[in-house]
Amino acid sequence: MKILSMIKPERWRKYIDDPSFFLCHEIVYVPMDADADTVYEAGGDAEIILADAVSPVSGYLIRKMKNLKMIHSEGVGFNKIDVDAATECGVYVCNCKAMNATAVAEQTVLLMLGLLRNVLSCDRAEREGRAREVQQAYMEEGNLKEIADCRIGFVGLGAVGKATAGICEAMGAELVYYDLFRLPEEQEKELNIRYLSLDELIKSSDIISLHLPSTEKTMHMVNKEFLSKMKEGSYLVNTSRGDLVVTEDLLGALKSGHLAGAGLDCVEGEPVTTDNPILKADEETASKIILSPHIGGITGSSFRRGYGMIRENIEAVMRGEKPKRCIN
Repeated sequence: MKILSMIKPERWRKYIDDPSFFLCHEIVYVPMDADADTVYEAGGDAEIILADAVSPVSGYLIRKMKNLKMIHSEGVGFNKIDVDAATECGVYVCNCKAMNATAVAEQTVLLMLGLLRNVLSCDRAEREGRAREVQQAYMEEGNLKEIADCRIGFVGLGAVGKATAGICEAMGAELVYYDLFRLPEEQEKELNIRYLSLDELIKSSDIISLHLPSTEKTMHMVNKEFLSKMKEGSYLVNTSRGDLVVTEDLLGALKSGHLAGAGLDCVEGEPVTTDNPILKADEETASKIILSPHIGGITGSSFRRGYGMIRENIEAVMRGEKPKRCIN
């Protein structure tokens, strides 16, 4: 089986647990951002494409590759793959669904706790020798919160949302959610979570946590209108996709004080460069934002699970079977 890989060779070697795999397949490597003609020239006769979640796989390329049977995302994201063209050509598009659910859930809760405990300003205070002053102020004001003090609203409740809800439920939070597809009642009881309309969730949650894919419908859904409906002093956490949020509108809500803070593992315009608006915020606004470089799902364990899924699907295609976790 010939595999065209838009992934660095080091990742294959690290996460495929059986070296004999490399003796059974011919793997051709191209840069993850290579244009379609370069990709085709390198391995146009390949039967499988393995693509980094940000690698573009265009309809033009798919239609040219006559032997192509499957395109597999290395991760969960697949919005850079022309799924319609693949379907038209009878090519499976697969991802590693839920490979990183636990990891992203941990990152989500980390950001929630960091916001509630003002971890950035507290770290700075300790380093500047103002620890006692800050400690006394918090004791007098009584404004440090625990997760158990909060209603957490999940927008989207797929694998990551459910994993995050499980952690937050164990910590005593009140949980509500909105999703296009409501869970069966028994699952809601099991998770101890209530369904609300999106509008009710936005208006009543102390923390809103986004767990949605990037689509035409979800892009920029967190805009000025959405943010204006959020509770005064509430928090936004995004560990999904940066383009769900209009950056300038979020900065405005933070600057005005309407939102108390935002925890962002992803920002529109990744990879983030120094001219990104989020990095140009004034000092007071910036102090309300905790950033991490989209690392929520990239633990070693996540990748080992993901490459196990990839290998399983390659073997299924070799046997002429339908692979698992198909998008189309």
